[in-house]
Amino acid sequence: MLLNPLILGHKLVHVKIVIHLYKLKSHNTMKSKVHYIRVSTQEQNTSRQKEIVFGATVFEEKESGLIEFSKRTKGAQIMAMADAGELEEIHVHSIDRLGRNTLDILNTIQHLTSKGVNVISKKEGLQTMVDGKENPIAKMMVGILATLSEFEINRMKERQRDGIAKAKERGVYKTNGGHKQRESAEQFLNKKSSKKVLKYLAQGNSLRATAKLAEVALGTVQKVVAVKDAYDATRQIVD
Repeated sequence: MLLNPLILGHKLVHVKIVIHLYKLKSHNTMKSKVHYIRVSTQEQNTSRQKEIVFGATVFEEKESGLIEFSKRTKGAQIMAMADAGELEEIHVHSIDRLGRNTLDILNTIQHLTSKGVNVISKKEGLQTMVDGKENPIAKMMVGILATLSEFEINRMKERQRDGIAKAKERGVYKTNGGHKQRESAEQFLNKKSSKKVLKYLAQGNSLRATAKLAEVALGTVQKVVAVKDAYDATRQIVD
């Protein structure tokens, strides 16, 4: 029995469409989307980074941004997924979630891009790939942003050194057997008198007024301020 050429052609087109749809479906099921969230300490809140990314698996970790991305627990998993061809997109709240070192950020993004992974940053409005090709504008912007992030780290380190110098002037460092030992900032700030000082300062009182309200010497208030500044600067550096 001879088939009508028109019917045969129609069937061939139908088969091609089915095969094409199957390939697309297979491709989409193989590739994953990841929403990467990072904070530096257990105490820090990740809620501001938890915007909804439809279809993405959340990878959340608490690691310093100074640790290379590929050496973090979740970072290493993401890199392994990219190397295996299982990753399509990685979403971050901002570029600095990938790291605080310019070279590491650039190497991470370059590696992911070479594996066909699109890095999408919400805050900066960037995506490193467009239509399957590297986005040159995003590449340039990432380099600038990474450099600024590292510059900010160096600036905070300067603030830390200044804070420590002021803390030394206020007597935060003690001598024990001829060796200098730094009093724990957390222990000092958790003292009852220090908490009272911080409470009154937070209410907008002056140093002298705070000293009177907390029933401590003016020098104690100045010491609390210096230690708090140094402690805050240290906490910011590891983020």
